[in-house]
Amino acid sequence: MPEKPTVAVIGLGNMGFPMLSRLADAGFPVRGFDVAPGAVERVAAIGATGCATAAEAVTGSEVVLLMLPNSAIVTAVVDELLGAGVDSGSALAPGTLLLDMSSSEPLATQALAERLAGHGIPLVDAPVSGGVKGAERGTLAIMAGGEPAEVDRAEVVLSVLGKVTRTGAVGSGHALKALNNLLSATHLWATSEVMIAGQRFGLDPEIMLAVFNAASGRSGSTDNKWPNFILPGGYDSGFGLRLMLKDMRIAQGLTESTGAYHRLADEAVAHWAEAADALEPTADHTEVARWIADAAAAAQD
Repeated sequence: MPEKPTVAVIGLGNMGFPMLSRLADAGFPVRGFDVAPGAVERVAAIGATGCATAAEAVTGSEVVLLMLPNSAIVTAVVDELLGAGVDSGSALAPGTLLLDMSSSEPLATQALAERLAGHGIPLVDAPVSGGVKGAERGTLAIMAGGEPAEVDRAEVVLSVLGKVTRTGAVGSGHALKALNNLLSATHLWATSEVMIAGQRFGLDPEIMLAVFNAASGRSGSTDNKWPNFILPGGYDSGFGLRLMLKDMRIAQGLTESTGAYHRLADEAVAHWAEAADALEPTADHTEVARWIADAAAAAQD
């Protein structure tokens, strides 16, 4: 594979587009596709190649990076690519490295990797944590699962996007990402309940956060989500509530299938599902804090 291989990025949303931009800025030949209107023009505007179809983006690319909403869409895109070629029957040439950086289901990832192996196409699952700002800054935490030699190949691309941690066999990255988001969602909910209780008592929220961040209550919710997205009232982290709930349910399924204790996981999923039903489909995941505050106010009335 060339030192800077041609990379096709499929999925140019809040995370995919800044990741494509970083690769382009680092000198990689980059080709991008998304079904959203204006995506092709947006890619062309930064000097990369915007493509009219996924097959066009993938043809001639050594690495294909998927940043898509879920496993079902990942599978559908791969199915399309495997049947899209004019001559060979596949737009994915043997030896093409497929990087699934979506938040996919681990068992589905393993099944897809096995099927792709029959076509001579290796799969590395490499989901991320760090949000839109991490994608823009190249500081994402990347969880890479796959054969060691294939992860070695992937690192030339992944290292531009963040810090890579090797998690084990294919599917392990997606498993760890789901578990991480279950933990993240649970402490965001707990932090929000505590912050709202403190404010109703009369405590200054900024003082509360300062104390939590200097003490044992510190978390990603106290040092990032509450001060940056909730207290200012923007609720604009760039990660949707329903995407968080999807990841939580993947992790819940893992805990159930392994026989691990999961009562708190079940409670967390139930709470987030209730908020998701009440909020707009496009709600940011940080909006659960506002929903909790509204629920507290309604209970007092």
